[in-house]
Amino acid sequence: MDTKNRRLSYRLDLLPVIYPYHRRAVNAIQIGDLVYYGPSPEYYGIGEVVGSEDNYCVVDFRGTGLLGIQKDAFLNKYLIPIHKLNLSHILKST
Repeated sequence: MDTKNRRLSYRLDLLPVIYPYHRRAVNAIQIGDLVYYGPSPEYYGIGEVVGSEDNYCVVDFRGTGLLGIQKDAFLNKYLIPIHKLNLSHILKST
C-alpha cells in the first residue's frame, strides 16, 4: 500500500509525539479508552482499547492510520489516551 497517497479521516499530524520515557506516557488505561501510539500517531491512527492484561493493551485501530493496522498489542507506556491530553478536537474532521 502506498502510504503517501492515503488520505486520513483525522488530522493525526496534530497529535503530539510522546515517547515512552516521557512523563506524560505513564497513563492508567481502561477498556473503552480512545488512544494512539505515542511515538508514531499518524502510522497507527486512533484506536479503542478492547482488552488488557498486566501492562499490555489490545487496541482496535480499525485501519485509521497510514499503515491500515486493524488490531495490535502494546505496552501501556506506549499508548496515549486522547481524553487525558484534551485532544478530542482532533477527532473532528477538518
